[in-house]
Amino acid sequence: MDVKLLEATDDPENLICKAARNDYSDTSVGSQSFEATMAEVDGDSLEEKKETLIGHLLDHGHFGPFEHAQATFAVEGVSRSCMAQITRHRHVSFDVQSMRYVSFDDVDPEAVREGELVVTPPSATDPDWIGRNQQKASVSDEEFEERAEIFKDTIEQAVESYQELLELGMPPEDARFVLPIGTKVNIVMSMNARMLMHVADMRAAADAQWEIREMTEEMLELAADWCPKTFEYYEQEMKGRKNRLAP
Repeated sequence: MDVKLLEATDDPENLICKAARNDYSDTSVGSQSFEATMAEVDGDSLEEKKETLIGHLLDHGHFGPFEHAQATFAVEGVSRSCMAQITRHRHVSFDVQSMRYVSFDDVDPEAVREGELVVTPPSATDPDWIGRNQQKASVSDEEFEERAEIFKDTIEQAVESYQELLELGMPPEDARFVLPIGTKVNIVMSMNARMLMHVADMRAAADAQWEIREMTEEMLELAADWCPKTFEYYEQEMKGRKNRLAP
């Protein structure tokens, strides 16, 4: 998995603060300086004033201003299972690599056993891994080796079958039906800062599936550089609980 911040609003926290102060300003924020817009906010510097205002907004559930700051992420190599989970968030915009127009006829099926094309879950590589709703808390070495081999055999055979169907003239949009749900996909997704915090509430939670949790944590790390005061407050004061952030 690789997550990159593709594009994002410049000076996002200035924009958040301008939008928030507009609600209480006699003068339009579009016709005055940022210093004038922030004049009544507590703090000795503009940075302190922004920190004060952003903390106040998040603490009091005034999330609307955070919808103005937008970020676009490029995510490479997550499973179709992970994609199905993240695309349930209807206030996020998506473009997803199409398996109708992109075929994988040159992938070596043996390489699939080692992680090419199909995401390998930790339960296929770590005998001590315990997942949610797992029927057995622990397995013997023999059981682990058997399930790891079954997993690798199955995904290799699926890719071999897929490529054979392509060679027999089946269109990629139909041949893809035999590929596993773990098949890797690339996604571009855009969301505002409020929505990213909501996604984190749902998908960085302890009970979230390991792959989408990893993806969301990487997005939060990037957001911490892009919109630092907002996501520092989120990390310290809000993360790990349901904050009713959904629009």
